[in-house]
Amino acid sequence: MTKADIVNEISNKTGIEKVTVQATVEAFMEAVKNSMINGDNVYLRGFGSFVIKKRAQKTGRNISKNTTIIIPAHNIPAFKPAKSFVNAVKTNTKVK
Repeated sequence: MTKADIVNEISNKTGIEKVTVQATVEAFMEAVKNSMINGDNVYLRGFGSFVIKKRAQKTGRNISKNTTIIIPAHNIPAFKPAKSFVNAVKTNTKVK
């Protein structure tokens, strides 16, 4: 499902114009991104959490030059679904 599919589905279910729904979806995604860039997690009860995970420093390999490199500690964005969301996907997902 793409962003356009989400906009179409919300528009069809609510009767709101697609342009308005698109602006709302874009504003939501921008708010989540800005919050995480500022170091804050985003919690959506019943859906899940957009959290910042810390990755420790580690040693990697550049296989083309056969050398080791140090990958510094860094933060990455991650999504952790709510338990109810996980259970719904487990029980209702159809195998393709």
